[in-house]
Amino acid sequence: VEQLKDIGCKWVILGHSERRHVIGEDDQFIGKKAAFALNEGLGVIACIGELLEEREGGKTFDVCFQQLKAFADVVPSWDNIVIAYEPVWAIGTGKVATPQQAQEVHVAVRDWLKKNVSEEVASKTRIIYGGSVNGSNCGELAKEEDIDGFLVGGASLKGPEFATIVNSVTTKKVAA
Repeated sequence: VEQLKDIGCKWVILGHSERRHVIGEDDQFIGKKAAFALNEGLGVIACIGELLEEREGGKTFDVCFQQLKAFADVVPSWDNIVIAYEPVWAIGTGKVATPQQAQEVHVAVRDWLKKNVSEEVASKTRIIYGGSVNGSNCGELAKEEDIDGFLVGGASLKGPEFATIVNSVTTKKVAA
């Protein structure tokens, strides 16, 4: 954390699928990392998302809620947390959740926050979408009420395309 702060970093991404499924970080460890980062003054982009077999098995909400609970159990405050829903099956694959699929999960996440944290946190927390977001699909995704922005991977390296993505959400009103 000290090194990140020393170079001017203000936010960290925690719980990304590579850390979960390649490195083997579990939900509780990711939650502890989030609590530490927040206590040290960094903002946290808390990634949640299901594998393809979990989606096909109807376990999307169970997986996402379990991952959220690991954050909720230990974080001191939600003021500097952004939730990123990233269906693992859509990261870097060219597959993207339909706007309706993404919205459905975002609504469920917001409802989970309302029931398990607080109504205020549910209304104030930004929930962004990640998973093969690009210049051609961002407009439809951005129209969904509960998609507050995007976590962009490869498309962020393509200037004009990234500008299209950024511009697709600049007219949205968000609390944070």
